[in-house]
Amino acid sequence: MKKIKLEILGLSSSQSQTGSFALVLGETEGSRRLPIIIGMFEAQAIAIEIEKIIPNRPMTHDLFKAFANNFHFTVDEIIISDLKEGVFFAKIVCSDGLKKSEVDARPSDAIAIGLRFDSPIYTYENILAEAGIVLTDEVEEDKPEPKTEPKAKVKKETGRKDDFKNYSIEKLNELLKDAIDKEDYERAAKIRDELSKRN
Repeated sequence: MKKIKLEILGLSSSQSQTGSFALVLGETEGSRRLPIIIGMFEAQAIAIEIEKIIPNRPMTHDLFKAFANNFHFTVDEIIISDLKEGVFFAKIVCSDGLKKSEVDARPSDAIAIGLRFDSPIYTYENILAEAGIVLTDEVEEDKPEPKTEPKAKVKKETGRKDDFKNYSIEKLNELLKDAIDKEDYERAAKIRDELSKRN
């Protein structure tokens, strides 16, 4: 079966399920999107890797990477391999240089691990045909497509609106440390972005 390469297009709070997030994957050479509902902790693990935030303590997916590195395993690719009754299944394709192995996983965990190894993400045509959403060009007609490769957008809708523009650099550094200590990586990313704008 031919594999179709996917990329992460976005991560946002789910409108349909409280406490869940929608991870949106898209064909690299097409207009279909594959939304997958994932849990809050997995969304956080994906978000902090996309945002390149280093937590105080290693998360489960970081532990997996350290374990794999110590035993000379690499993650070659992630495959969204199946869809049964609305539930997605994934495989982590690993290699020790001599032999390939496939490990069953939830797509959210597989992608969180794959991001840490810079592994490509794939799926099959039958899955995209069944669960993919086709974006039409009608909305996009007015503005031309950017020529650069799109960056993953991480968005979380919360009741709290943080505006860090009015804080001093010292205060922002203090808030950043506090957010990381509390493992509030969403807030830490916003503070880090504000600090980056000023440097």
